[in-house]
Amino acid sequence: MALNLKEIKAPIATEMEEFEKKFRSSMKTKVLLLDKIMTYIIKRKGKQMRPMFVFLSAGTCGKIEESTYRGASLIELLHTATLVHDDVVDDANYRRGFFSINALWKNKIAVLVGDYLLSRGLLLSVDNNDFELLKIVSSAVKEMSEGELLQIEKARVLDITEDVYYEIIRQKTASLIASCCAVGASSAGVQNGQVEKMRLFGEKVGMAFQIKDDLFDYGDDEIGKPLGIDIKEKKMTLPLIKALSEASRSDKKRIIKIIRKHSEDNKKVAEVIQFVKQSGGLEYAQGVMRKFYEEAMELLNEFEESIYKQSLGQLVQFTIERSK
Repeated sequence: MALNLKEIKAPIATEMEEFEKKFRSSMKTKVLLLDKIMTYIIKRKGKQMRPMFVFLSAGTCGKIEESTYRGASLIELLHTATLVHDDVVDDANYRRGFFSINALWKNKIAVLVGDYLLSRGLLLSVDNNDFELLKIVSSAVKEMSEGELLQIEKARVLDITEDVYYEIIRQKTASLIASCCAVGASSAGVQNGQVEKMRLFGEKVGMAFQIKDDLFDYGDDEIGKPLGIDIKEKKMTLPLIKALSEASRSDKKRIIKIIRKHSEDNKKVAEVIQFVKQSGGLEYAQGVMRKFYEEAMELLNEFEESIYKQSLGQLVQFTIERSK
Protein backbone atom coordinates (compact mmCIF):
# COMPACT_ATOMS: atom_id res chain seq x y z
CA MET A 1 0.00 0.00 0.00
CA ALA A 2 1.46 3.34 -1.06
CA LEU A 3 1.82 5.77 1.81
CA ASN A 4 0.57 9.29 1.44
CA LEU A 5 1.55 12.32 3.49
CA LYS A 6 -2.01 13.27 4.40
CA GLU A 7 -2.55 9.96 6.23
CA ILE A 8 0.87 10.14 7.90
CA LYS A 9 0.12 13.70 9.04
CA ALA A 10 -3.27 12.73 10.56
CA PRO A 11 -2.21 12.60 14.28
CA ILE A 12 -0.71 16.11 14.03
CA ALA A 13 -3.08 17.67 11.45
CA THR A 14 -4.46 20.23 13.93
CA GLU A 15 -0.98 21.13 15.20
CA MET A 16 0.30 21.58 11.65
CA GLU A 17 -2.55 23.98 10.85
CA GLU A 18 -1.84 25.92 14.03
CA PHE A 19 1.86 25.94 13.14
CA GLU A 20 1.05 27.41 9.71
CA LYS A 21 -0.68 30.36 11.34
CA LYS A 22 2.06 30.93 13.90
CA PHE A 23 4.76 30.65 11.26
CA ARG A 24 2.99 33.12 8.97
CA SER A 25 2.72 35.68 11.72
CA SER A 26 6.40 35.22 12.64
CA MET A 27 7.24 36.26 9.06
CA LYS A 28 5.30 39.56 9.19
CA THR A 29 7.33 42.74 8.80
CA LYS A 30 6.68 46.47 8.35
CA VAL A 31 9.05 46.72 5.38
CA LEU A 32 6.85 46.40 2.31
CA LEU A 33 9.45 44.78 0.03
CA LEU A 34 10.42 42.31 2.72
CA ASP A 35 6.79 41.47 3.46
CA LYS A 36 6.20 40.79 -0.22
CA ILE A 37 9.19 38.41 -0.30
CA MET A 38 8.10 36.64 2.92
CA THR A 39 4.62 36.07 1.43
CA TYR A 40 6.30 34.62 -1.66
CA ILE A 41 8.49 32.30 0.45
CA ILE A 42 5.46 31.00 2.39
CA LYS A 43 3.59 30.40 -0.87
CA ARG A 44 6.28 28.15 -2.35
CA LYS A 45 6.62 25.80 0.61
CA GLY A 46 7.08 22.11 -0.18
CA LYS A 47 5.77 18.99 1.56
CA GLN A 48 6.59 20.39 5.01
CA MET A 49 8.35 17.25 6.10
CA ARG A 50 10.66 19.12 8.48
CA PRO A 51 7.88 20.42 10.78
CA MET A 52 6.28 16.97 10.56
CA PHE A 53 9.46 15.39 11.92
CA VAL A 54 9.48 17.96 14.76
CA PHE A 55 5.85 17.40 15.82
CA LEU A 56 5.88 13.62 15.44
CA SER A 57 9.15 13.36 17.41
CA ALA A 58 7.69 15.50 20.20
CA GLY A 59 4.57 13.32 20.30
CA THR A 60 6.65 10.13 20.29
CA CYS A 61 8.74 11.35 23.24
CA GLY A 62 6.00 12.96 25.30
CA LYS A 63 3.73 15.91 24.74
CA ILE A 64 3.57 18.58 22.05
CA GLU A 65 4.19 21.88 23.85
CA GLU A 66 4.21 25.56 22.91
CA SER A 67 7.99 25.31 22.52
CA THR A 68 7.47 22.58 19.89
CA TYR A 69 5.85 25.20 17.63
CA ARG A 70 8.75 27.58 18.22
CA GLY A 71 11.25 24.79 17.54
CA ALA A 72 9.56 23.95 14.23
CA SER A 73 9.50 27.66 13.29
CA LEU A 74 13.16 28.03 14.20
CA ILE A 75 14.13 25.17 11.91
CA GLU A 76 12.03 26.55 9.06
CA LEU A 77 13.45 30.07 9.46
CA LEU A 78 17.09 28.98 9.66
CA HIS A 79 16.74 26.36 6.94
CA THR A 80 14.96 28.77 4.57
CA ALA A 81 17.79 31.27 5.20
CA THR A 82 20.36 28.67 4.11
CA LEU A 83 18.30 27.83 0.99
CA VAL A 84 18.02 31.47 -0.03
CA HIS A 85 21.79 31.85 0.38
CA ASP A 86 22.40 28.54 -1.44
CA ASP A 87 20.52 29.78 -4.49
CA VAL A 88 22.79 32.83 -4.58
CA VAL A 89 25.89 30.63 -4.25
CA ASP A 90 24.68 28.25 -6.99
CA ASP A 91 23.38 31.07 -9.17
CA ALA A 92 20.13 29.08 -9.32
CA ASN A 93 17.06 30.58 -10.92
CA TYR A 94 14.56 28.03 -9.71
CA ARG A 95 13.72 26.14 -6.54
CA ARG A 96 10.94 23.52 -6.61
CA GLY A 97 9.52 24.92 -9.82
CA PHE A 98 9.31 28.48 -8.43
CA PHE A 99 11.66 31.32 -9.28
CA SER A 100 14.39 31.70 -6.64
CA ILE A 101 14.54 34.92 -4.60
CA ASN A 102 17.76 35.98 -6.35
CA ALA A 103 16.17 35.43 -9.79
CA LEU A 104 13.27 37.74 -8.93
CA TRP A 105 14.93 40.30 -6.67
CA LYS A 106 18.69 40.00 -7.39
CA ASN A 107 21.53 38.67 -5.24
CA LYS A 108 21.94 41.63 -2.90
CA ILE A 109 18.32 41.43 -1.73
CA ALA A 110 18.46 37.62 -1.51
CA VAL A 111 21.50 37.74 0.80
CA LEU A 112 19.82 40.32 3.02
CA VAL A 113 16.60 38.27 3.12
CA GLY A 114 18.65 35.24 4.21
CA ASP A 115 20.22 37.34 6.97
CA TYR A 116 16.77 38.58 8.04
CA LEU A 117 15.38 35.03 8.29
CA LEU A 118 18.41 33.98 10.30
CA SER A 119 17.99 36.83 12.79
CA ARG A 120 14.23 36.18 13.09
CA GLY A 121 15.01 32.61 14.07
CA LEU A 122 17.67 33.64 16.59
CA LEU A 123 15.36 36.24 18.19
CA LEU A 124 12.44 33.81 18.37
CA SER A 125 14.62 31.51 20.49
CA VAL A 126 16.36 34.16 22.57
CA ASP A 127 13.10 36.00 23.38
CA ASN A 128 11.59 32.76 24.70
CA ASN A 129 14.72 31.38 26.40
CA ASP A 130 14.74 28.34 24.08
CA PHE A 131 18.51 28.07 24.35
CA GLU A 132 18.58 24.28 24.11
CA LEU A 133 16.61 24.37 20.85
CA LEU A 134 18.80 27.16 19.50
CA LYS A 135 21.91 25.12 20.31
CA ILE A 136 20.57 22.08 18.44
CA VAL A 137 19.59 24.03 15.32
CA SER A 138 22.70 26.25 15.25
CA SER A 139 24.88 23.12 15.36
CA ALA A 140 22.99 21.77 12.35
CA VAL A 141 23.46 25.00 10.35
CA LYS A 142 27.20 24.90 11.15
CA GLU A 143 27.39 21.27 10.00
CA MET A 144 25.45 22.02 6.81
CA SER A 145 27.87 24.81 5.86
CA GLU A 146 30.88 22.59 6.57
CA GLY A 147 29.41 19.75 4.51
CA GLU A 148 28.72 22.07 1.59
CA LEU A 149 32.29 23.41 1.70
CA LEU A 150 33.77 19.93 1.99
CA GLN A 151 31.80 18.88 -1.10
CA ILE A 152 33.02 21.93 -3.05
CA GLU A 153 36.61 21.20 -2.02
CA LYS A 154 36.34 17.56 -3.12
CA ALA A 155 34.59 18.41 -6.42
CA ARG A 156 37.78 20.16 -7.48
CA VAL A 157 39.92 17.07 -7.13
CA LEU A 158 37.30 14.30 -7.53
CA ASP A 159 39.01 12.06 -4.97
CA ILE A 160 36.13 11.07 -2.73
CA THR A 161 36.25 7.87 -0.71
CA GLU A 162 33.10 6.28 0.66
CA ASP A 163 33.95 7.57 4.15
CA VAL A 164 34.30 11.16 2.98
CA TYR A 165 31.00 10.85 1.09
CA TYR A 166 29.23 9.70 4.29
CA GLU A 167 30.75 12.62 6.16
CA ILE A 168 29.52 15.08 3.50
CA ILE A 169 25.94 13.78 3.50
CA ARG A 170 25.89 13.45 7.29
CA GLN A 171 26.73 17.14 7.55
CA LYS A 172 24.82 18.44 4.52
CA THR A 173 21.54 16.57 4.80
CA ALA A 174 21.34 14.26 7.80
CA SER A 175 22.22 16.97 10.34
CA LEU A 176 19.04 18.88 9.44
CA ILE A 177 16.65 15.94 9.89
CA ALA A 178 18.58 14.99 13.04
CA SER A 179 17.99 18.49 14.42
CA CYS A 180 14.25 18.27 13.62
CA CYS A 181 13.94 15.09 15.68
CA ALA A 182 16.16 16.38 18.50
CA VAL A 183 14.21 19.67 18.67
CA GLY A 184 10.94 17.73 18.87
CA ALA A 185 12.27 15.53 21.68
CA SER A 186 13.82 18.43 23.58
CA SER A 187 10.64 20.54 23.33
CA ALA A 188 8.69 17.66 24.89
CA GLY A 189 10.94 18.00 27.95
CA VAL A 190 12.54 14.54 27.96
CA GLN A 191 15.96 13.57 29.35
CA ASN A 192 19.13 14.21 27.32
CA GLY A 193 19.55 10.50 26.57
CA GLN A 194 16.19 10.44 24.79
CA VAL A 195 17.01 13.63 22.89
CA GLU A 196 20.30 12.10 21.70
CA LYS A 197 18.55 8.88 20.68
CA MET A 198 16.04 10.89 18.65
CA ARG A 199 18.86 12.93 17.10
CA LEU A 200 20.66 9.75 16.04
CA PHE A 201 17.42 8.34 14.66
CA GLY A 202 16.99 11.50 12.54
CA GLU A 203 20.59 11.30 11.36
CA LYS A 204 20.10 7.74 10.07
CA VAL A 205 16.88 8.81 8.34
CA GLY A 206 18.76 11.73 6.74
CA MET A 207 21.51 9.42 5.45
CA ALA A 208 18.92 7.12 3.84
CA PHE A 209 17.05 10.16 2.46
CA GLN A 210 20.16 11.55 0.74
CA ILE A 211 21.19 8.22 -0.77
CA LYS A 212 17.66 7.95 -2.17
CA ASP A 213 18.16 11.39 -3.73
CA ASP A 214 21.48 10.30 -5.24
CA LEU A 215 19.79 7.30 -6.83
CA PHE A 216 17.29 9.56 -8.61
CA ASP A 217 20.20 11.03 -10.56
CA TYR A 218 20.55 7.75 -12.44
CA GLY A 219 16.99 7.92 -13.66
CA ASP A 220 14.18 5.60 -12.89
CA ASP A 221 11.93 3.74 -15.30
CA GLU A 222 8.93 5.34 -13.60
CA ILE A 223 10.31 8.85 -13.83
CA GLY A 224 11.61 8.64 -17.37
CA LYS A 225 15.02 9.50 -18.72
CA PRO A 226 18.21 9.56 -16.66
CA LEU A 227 19.10 13.00 -15.38
CA GLY A 228 22.78 13.00 -14.50
CA ILE A 229 22.56 16.40 -12.80
CA ASP A 230 25.04 15.42 -10.06
CA ILE A 231 27.50 14.23 -12.69
CA LYS A 232 27.17 17.53 -14.57
CA GLU A 233 27.86 19.37 -11.30
CA LYS A 234 30.87 17.08 -10.65
CA LYS A 235 29.29 15.76 -7.45
CA MET A 236 30.60 12.34 -6.52
CA THR A 237 27.76 10.26 -5.08
CA LEU A 238 27.70 6.74 -3.64
CA PRO A 239 26.74 4.76 -6.80
CA LEU A 240 29.59 6.42 -8.73
CA ILE A 241 32.12 6.13 -5.89
CA LYS A 242 31.38 2.42 -5.56
CA ALA A 243 31.54 1.83 -9.34
CA LEU A 244 34.92 3.63 -9.57
CA SER A 245 36.34 1.69 -6.62
CA GLU A 246 35.63 -1.57 -8.47
CA ALA A 247 36.78 -0.34 -11.91
CA SER A 248 39.99 -1.10 -13.80
CA ARG A 249 42.57 1.67 -13.96
CA SER A 250 41.77 2.53 -17.57
CA ASP A 251 38.01 2.68 -16.92
CA LYS A 252 38.55 4.82 -13.85
CA LYS A 253 40.74 7.22 -15.83
CA ARG A 254 38.20 7.42 -18.67
CA ILE A 255 35.23 8.11 -16.35
CA ILE A 256 37.09 10.72 -14.27
CA LYS A 257 38.17 12.46 -17.49
CA ILE A 258 34.54 12.64 -18.68
CA ILE A 259 33.41 14.13 -15.35
CA ARG A 260 36.28 16.60 -15.30
CA LYS A 261 36.17 17.77 -18.93
CA HIS A 262 32.96 16.67 -20.62
CA SER A 263 30.32 16.91 -17.92
CA GLU A 264 28.21 19.19 -20.14
CA ASP A 265 28.02 16.61 -22.92
CA ASN A 266 24.77 14.64 -22.48
CA LYS A 267 26.09 11.71 -24.51
CA LYS A 268 29.17 11.44 -22.31
CA VAL A 269 27.08 11.78 -19.12
CA ALA A 270 24.89 8.91 -20.38
CA GLU A 271 28.12 6.88 -20.74
CA VAL A 272 28.92 7.47 -17.05
CA ILE A 273 25.38 6.50 -16.03
CA GLN A 274 25.66 3.29 -18.05
CA PHE A 275 29.04 2.53 -16.46
CA VAL A 276 27.59 2.93 -12.95
CA LYS A 277 24.58 0.75 -13.76
CA GLN A 278 26.74 -2.04 -15.18
CA SER A 279 29.13 -1.93 -12.23
CA GLY A 280 26.37 -2.64 -9.69
CA GLY A 281 26.74 0.83 -8.14
CA LEU A 282 22.98 1.34 -7.89
CA GLU A 283 22.31 -1.98 -6.12
CA TYR A 284 25.12 -1.27 -3.69
CA ALA A 285 23.74 2.20 -2.83
CA GLN A 286 20.24 0.75 -2.40
CA GLY A 287 21.67 -1.79 0.06
CA VAL A 288 23.38 0.95 2.10
CA MET A 289 20.18 3.05 2.09
CA ARG A 290 18.23 0.05 3.37
CA LYS A 291 20.79 -0.48 6.15
CA PHE A 292 20.45 3.12 7.38
CA TYR A 293 16.67 2.76 7.24
CA GLU A 294 16.75 -0.40 9.35
CA GLU A 295 19.11 1.16 11.91
CA ALA A 296 16.75 4.16 12.20
CA MET A 297 13.75 1.89 12.75
CA GLU A 298 15.61 -0.07 15.45
CA LEU A 299 16.18 3.17 17.36
CA LEU A 300 12.55 4.21 16.92
CA ASN A 301 11.34 0.85 18.24
CA GLU A 302 12.94 1.68 21.61
CA PHE A 303 10.24 4.32 22.18
CA GLU A 304 6.80 3.54 23.58
CA GLU A 305 4.02 2.71 21.16
CA SER A 306 1.77 5.62 20.13
CA ILE A 307 -0.01 7.02 17.09
CA TYR A 308 2.86 9.52 16.77
CA LYS A 309 5.50 6.81 16.75
CA GLN A 310 3.53 4.86 14.16
CA SER A 311 3.27 7.93 11.89
CA LEU A 312 6.95 8.74 12.40
CA GLY A 313 7.83 5.23 11.20
CA GLN A 314 5.58 5.72 8.16
CA LEU A 315 7.19 9.09 7.43
CA VAL A 316 10.60 7.41 7.38
CA GLN A 317 9.24 4.73 5.04
CA PHE A 318 7.81 7.48 2.83
CA THR A 319 11.21 9.20 2.54
CA ILE A 320 12.86 6.12 1.09
CA GLU A 321 9.95 4.97 -1.07
CA ARG A 322 9.13 8.36 -2.62
CA SER A 323 9.39 8.72 -6.36
CA LYS A 324 10.64 12.32 -6.47
